[in-house]
Amino acid sequence: MAKKSVATLQTGSKRLTKAIKMVKSDKTGAYTFVEAIMSPEQVNDYLNKK
Repeated sequence: MAKKSVATLQTGSKRLTKAIKMVKSDKTGAYTFVEAIMSPEQVNDYLNKK
């Protein structure tokens, strides 16, 4: 199960997006948040993969 939150960042001439994914740990069952900054075209691929 992944919950997504997307914020758009702009630095100079590049547009970047910060994606936050909620991931459930197999060991403990607790949820953790994984953050990544990438181009807007890569967000859907990042959020869809496990």
